[in-house]
Amino acid sequence: MPLSIIPLDKQYSMCLNSGMENIERDLLRGHLEGMVLSLLETGEAHGYEILKRFQSRGAGALTLKEGSLYPALYRLEQDGFIRGKWETASEKRRGPRRRIYSLTDKGRKELARKRNTWQTFAEVVGNIMEATT
Repeated sequence: MPLSIIPLDKQYSMCLNSGMENIERDLLRGHLEGMVLSLLETGEAHGYEILKRFQSRGAGALTLKEGSLYPALYRLEQDGFIRGKWETASEKRRGPRRRIYSLTDKGRKELARKRNTWQTFAEVVGNIMEATT
């Protein structure tokens, strides 16, 4: 059964599948590229597949629109963190060709750096949010 898709602009509404609150769009700023790199760590994918991975791993509490994903993919490719190539023509597929993205060695290093930054951020915010006087 597919996860329900709940737009990020409905902040704090409950996720239908997990009981988790939606994550505010502002909290995602600065972390989208790292999440995309992480999604490509499991293997190459085209844009729609990346969106599906995002929804699956986000357990319905996160949604990502194409209007956010594709500019991030272009930036990551321009910076050399991912490589894009057009898929070859296939008789089994109908529709336009898709661009397939994969993680580069430089991208793996950037992913490790972004994970370290995220872990530090999450630890510091966690300490502050759980602090008692």
